[in-house]
Amino acid sequence: MENAYYNGLMGAVGYRKKDIAKPVIGVVNSWNDVNPGHRPFRELAQYVKDGVWAAGGAPAEFTVPAPCDGMAQLRGMQYILPQRDLIAASVEAMARAHAFDGLVLLCSCDKIVPAMLMAAAAVNVPALILTAGAMLPYDSGHGVKVTPDLKEAIGARNAGKIDEAEFLDDQENICFSCGTCSMYGTANTMGVFAEVVGLCPIGSTTMLSASGAKLRQARDVGERIVALVREGIRARSFLTRRSIENGIRHASATGGSSNFVMHVMAIARTAGVPLCLREFDAIQESVPVIAKFKPSSPYNLSDWHRAGGVAATLRAIRPQLHEDVPMAFDGTLRALLDGFPRNVDAQVIRSAETAYLPDGCFTVLYGNLAPLGAVVKKSGVDPKMFRHRGPAVVFDSEEDLMERFLSGRVEPGCVLVIRYEGPKGGPGMREMSIPAAMLMGMGLHTSVAMITDGRFSGASRGPCVGHIAPEAWDGGPIAAVRDGDIICIDLVKKTLEVELSDGELAARLRAVRRPEKPVSGVLRAYRGGVQGAETGALWLMGGDAP
Repeated sequence: MENAYYNGLMGAVGYRKKDIAKPVIGVVNSWNDVNPGHRPFRELAQYVKDGVWAAGGAPAEFTVPAPCDGMAQLRGMQYILPQRDLIAASVEAMARAHAFDGLVLLCSCDKIVPAMLMAAAAVNVPALILTAGAMLPYDSGHGVKVTPDLKEAIGARNAGKIDEAEFLDDQENICFSCGTCSMYGTANTMGVFAEVVGLCPIGSTTMLSASGAKLRQARDVGERIVALVREGIRARSFLTRRSIENGIRHASATGGSSNFVMHVMAIARTAGVPLCLREFDAIQESVPVIAKFKPSSPYNLSDWHRAGGVAATLRAIRPQLHEDVPMAFDGTLRALLDGFPRNVDAQVIRSAETAYLPDGCFTVLYGNLAPLGAVVKKSGVDPKMFRHRGPAVVFDSEEDLMERFLSGRVEPGCVLVIRYEGPKGGPGMREMSIPAAMLMGMGLHTSVAMITDGRFSGASRGPCVGHIAPEAWDGGPIAAVRDGDIICIDLVKKTLEVELSDGELAARLRAVRRPEKPVSGVLRAYRGGVQGAETGALWLMGGDAP
């Protein structure tokens, strides 16, 4: 009697009574027509569903948003980070309302992969992740282009280093096909993290989206999720402290995105795994950096795949990993690594003895400008800028900074300070990715540093310190900085300081008045509820879900 409504309504959409007696698998599709990383899912979802049917389950597809960070640049970037929690909450709400037995989560891009991982942790039913795979890299006939990220080309064009014809060629061809951008930004860092923790098949992220292997993999995922349901293996079996530590070490060893720091903090909290920034830093610095990918090296995602892929980079740091953690497709990490048969291209994937850096790709900084921490991707910084001291040039928004860039008035040696761009101040913690890339394109990355309570693109490189906490909107010390104040950044000592006495800093903070930044709708709700970047910028998610 209690199932009468359910049976009747499922019958209305075509399910037979014997179908809904099987494990019902929610296929969470983030397909849309306006995001190249997600457009392939229209087809891939059907292959997943075929796999579910073949294994004796019943697939039930539903959709969620999937914004493209690149398209949102200087348009709607404030709405990007909030969607991470909106997507995660949408999946949780739908999955709980319909009581699916398991989930397959189709996701590729910067906020959508962490959102799906958060949702899997929150719902805690059997779950698997499938990413769309990488774009085809563009070959102009003179070698593969540097990166699918156009922002550095904007800086180079603005500085007169490339002509209009070359810039237009980049613009038209640099994103050469659908799939995730063929560089190691946030999207691919998070996809690879999902592989390492065991919720996503190894190779899902680095293989070409256009490959037949991706179609076969989608069917495998559909079959495997039914087995996980029958075995009663839930998502949190993979999202443990030890598996998350493996994911952190691997992201650090391969030069992952600075945004990974914030997302992994959010995923851990949603999974009920205690993790603070200091612990994160200690975990990530325990591994050498054994690989770098575009834009920090000539190698793209396909090069990584051909060189041995994620299994090869895991094997390179094997002594630092917990090998007894479960993997949805391979038994345990130990079994995966023991069974890895391929030769490894040592030019792409180095050994510990020939590593780029001995102590991880990130650095978490503290000091009187960042009492709760700040994040920099050290592996993307020229060693000349590991220590930098210079006068502050202060901006209260990204737009003010862009105006300065486009006028060409940036003095070597300075520190660009961009504030009121944090989770609340933005609101939405926009990426300062175009300014950061323009800094590179203009050749200022060895003389000018940039610090912000906002964030940077996962593909950003150069002396760019983000995630400063507390943010200016919450009265963080960055709000008190004035033009000409001397800022000291030290990646070796892990410090971020302004040369002011405690008394002067406190007096200035008492006099600070926030700029007028009125918002409405979802941004108003976000500003009212979002937490600090140092704990993952959680809004709708987090806590101790069962």
